Amino acid sequence: MASPLSALADGDAVLGVWQTLPEKHGYAHIEIERDGEELVGSIVWISEPNFPEDDKAGMAGEPKIDRNNPDPELRDRPLLGLQIIDSFEYVGNDQWKHGRVYDPARGKTYRCQMKLNEDGTLKFRGYVGVSLLGRNTTWTRVSPAP
Repeated sequence: MASPLSALADGDAVLGVWQTLPEKHGYAHIEIERDGEELVGSIVWISEPNFPEDDKAGMAGEPKIDRNNPDPELRDRPLLGLQIIDSFEYVGNDQWKHGRVYDPARGKTYRCQMKLNEDGTLKFRGYVGVSLLGRNTTWTRVSPAP
């Protein structure tokens, strides 16, 4: 049986900066950090930090904000620095569960689990309800935690 200290060390294997997969709105770097016994993550870099010239909401050239958030009071938050990952707990075998991931492009929060793959990539399984009805995405490491 692993000691609590070794479990904590294993649970830190995903700390650092990760690159999301490119989508139509670009991609980002997310820094995963420890917050007590849980892991959290924030956007630290965005490939397309400003709204495009053809922005339908009239925000062309302005820094991207959380405008798709379901809470109108949160829609003016800058995406850069926004915490999008919270509550992940290490459960062993390079897996973290009980987390949530917020997708600012869709304005939705998903329950999520993640697994550190043997090739060093980080696989996310986001879902609403049960994990069978969800989608996967894989991030690549940009840099480990300092």
